[in-house]
Amino acid sequence: MNLGIPIAEGNTATIYHWDNKIIKIFKDHLPNTEATYEANKQKLAYACGLTVPKIYDVTEIDGKQAIIMEYFKGPTIGSLLMDNKDKSKYYMEISVDIQLEIHSKSAGSLEHMRSKLSRQINNASQINDRLNEKLITKLHSMTFESRLCHGDFHLFNLILSDEKVVIIDWVDASAGDIRADVYRTYLLYSQLSTDLAELYVQLYCKKSGISREEIFQWAPIIAAARLSENVSTERADRLLKIIDQYLPL
Repeated sequence: MNLGIPIAEGNTATIYHWDNKIIKIFKDHLPNTEATYEANKQKLAYACGLTVPKIYDVTEIDGKQAIIMEYFKGPTIGSLLMDNKDKSKYYMEISVDIQLEIHSKSAGSLEHMRSKLSRQINNASQINDRLNEKLITKLHSMTFESRLCHGDFHLFNLILSDEKVVIIDWVDASAGDIRADVYRTYLLYSQLSTDLAELYVQLYCKKSGISREEIFQWAPIIAAARLSENVSTERADRLLKIIDQYLPL
């Protein structure tokens, strides 16, 4: 099947725009349940009434796992902000309002955040046994009401299409603490711009009534989990410094 030239490619999948649909083709190294796993998360978000691409099918294309979903034309909020930094607050406020809406939803049968983070921390080779034990103990000491968490929420996962904002990339969604989800977003922004990260967390705290201190309780846990992702643009020493700062030995 000739899908043409990909419009995007990541570590886990290649994305095509074909027949006015998005087709996500998964890489061969992933478990054969990956497409269904991700699609089910997106279906739950869609069922919650969030503006999310509708899943049309989970199938195989040329022997590879694939998801076929709704296509929305438009730029990402991230690209709009990069082109007009004077409107940073305007675009960030839009994103925070959307994240607050996500956090208002029940997560249903999604994987629990504790399980996901435990697995990631245990897979982080840079963490020694003593630090691993401290991180896991802190993780299990955190109490919270489980809500829907996107897991990779940022401006480039929001598409502005016909005056509505569409939320994409639900593979990391879980049932968990919204404060952890907020710190994850802060961590992603802080990699690129401290000013943008600070603007984001200030707006979220103002709109939600949650304090910065509550959010940053999750700093060492989320930084440790990020280590296991082995992202080429992320520095392990930066993450280890965050862990040391918020969870001293």
